[in-house]
Amino acid sequence: MMEELLVLVDENDNELGVMDKLSIHRSGMLHRAFSLFIFNSRSELLLQQRAADKYHSGGLWSNSCCSHPRLGESVPDALSRRLKEEMGIECPAHFKFSFIYKVELENGLTEHELDHVYFGITDEIPKPDSSEVQAWKYNSLTALEEEILHSPGKYSAWLKICLPKVKSYFISKTIEDNA
Repeated sequence: MMEELLVLVDENDNELGVMDKLSIHRSGMLHRAFSLFIFNSRSELLLQQRAADKYHSGGLWSNSCCSHPRLGESVPDALSRRLKEEMGIECPAHFKFSFIYKVELENGLTEHELDHVYFGITDEIPKPDSSEVQAWKYNSLTALEEEILHSPGKYSAWLKICLPKVKSYFISKTIEDNA
């Protein structure tokens, strides 16, 4: 299997080069990533529990899909590819916002990402790849916030960091749709 190369970026998302995924996470270099939040028709968020043997954050609950675009691959194309690979579904997605975060993970790894956040809506039933995802569920944003408050160690760092902004965007979109 070929080593996966990720795109190094600056704070403005300008490409600076490439590096293999493990080296990036060992060095804490800023790189391009995406996070997809899929909601169903009942406004519940699709969550995935990362496979236990993932090289970091294994077994933690996280957003619907998250990953990195490959060199020369657009974020929307990478998002569609990884959603199909991880969750076995397809869903149109729309860009909402970007943010940068840096957090120390287990095993001496650091996640330092310029994360592009997308939303999608579908009622398609996931058919996840068990090497990527060990479980999935739908949850209201309010219930998810409550669960994170009581058991923060069960959730990925990036989900906890961006959830308030996700909720803000989701609520404002819901209000606009109902106006």
